[in-house]
Amino acid sequence: MEKIRLGFAMCGSFCTFAEVIPQMEILKTLGYDITPIMSGAAYFTDSRFGPAEGFRREVEQICGKEIIHTIPASEPIGPKGLLDLLVIAPCTGNTLSKLANGITDTPVTMAAKAHLRNDRPVLLAIASNDALAAGAVSIAQLLNRKNIFFVPFGQDDPMKKCTSCIADFSLLPVSVEKALEKKQIQPLLI
Repeated sequence: MEKIRLGFAMCGSFCTFAEVIPQMEILKTLGYDITPIMSGAAYFTDSRFGPAEGFRREVEQICGKEIIHTIPASEPIGPKGLLDLLVIAPCTGNTLSKLANGITDTPVTMAAKAHLRNDRPVLLAIASNDALAAGAVSIAQLLNRKNIFFVPFGQDDPMKKCTSCIADFSLLPVSVEKALEKKQIQPLLI
């Protein structure tokens, strides 16, 4: 039996990497063949959460593959039918907006566009400080889009960051299973 091929794309919500990377490792342990993809921000930016090189090394070690981090390298995902499912975790508000508006100017958005052309699912695990503000329109558009699914999400700090939402990253494995069936895990809002 062939392994299910996941693309695992990471955007620049650096504060969530410590939660997301262990989920990637769980998915690998479950037997998925994972191709790592990173936005330019995720691939190159050193932040207070750690150096980019350390995150890159950890991700490549888990996946056993080099990270796709350029637009030309992510474009063949569609024509070659390289993935069964594309996971974007964390998916920032910036990436949500670009996906909702058909903008393909990063390796992650190009991977999504290329993958969606094959009528295959994309799973979004959002991490956005403005999800209930400027990002709400993008979320609404994507909820209505064919082959787009979400990891259940909710407010992460309603008192101090009232428009901020984050996915429950621990639900990534079950969300992956459902998205492969082209079903949305419920409840969507937590």
